[in-house]
Amino acid sequence: MKLEKMRQLTDVELNTELKKLKNELFNLRFQHVTGQLENPIKLRDLKKEIARVKTIMRENELKKVQG
Repeated sequence: MKLEKMRQLTDVELNTELKKLKNELFNLRFQHVTGQLENPIKLRDLKKEIARVKTIMRENELKKVQG
């Protein structure tokens, strides 16, 4: 998902996206351990995507505190 699109999501939507990404990461890790993962770079990309969502959530939290 594009960064600009993520910034327009609500807190609830961001939480839903984060849960979805974490679930996908769990599945990819499971595939990696069992030797079924075809593209290990997906793990790295997914971790970065999770970090982006968390960063945007934190930015929104700070905006609410500042007013």
